[in-house]
Amino acid sequence: MESVRVVREDSGVQLGSKVGVADSWWRRSRGLLGRPRLDPGEGLLLLDCSSVHTVGMGYAIDVAFLDAEGRVVRSIGELHPFRIGIGGRSAVHTLELPAGRLAETGTTPGVRLTWS
Repeated sequence: MESVRVVREDSGVQLGSKVGVADSWWRRSRGLLGRPRLDPGEGLLLLDCSSVHTVGMGYAIDVAFLDAEGRVVRSIGELHPFRIGIGGRSAVHTLELPAGRLAETGTTPGVRLTWS
């Protein structure tokens, strides 16, 4: 799976340096299921995905829902196992990170993220 670096456009603060890209139906469906807890710097960017669930996961994650330009439209800190997160009408992509990472980086709705 391709890996990218995700940063805040305004400050250059890095959210993750080894963020996998789920760009197919199969990769989005699998998501983080069956993976151990995310290490610092890791994450998953789900393209063309505006909702996620943590059914079957053994740990909480941070979730940022992004519009087509990469702007955070909704964020959920510490989405616990067996929960659902929905980004809303303007959400196009979803970024999953280790629990607490959004707060650590001050990433809130309105912040634009870029990845490369």
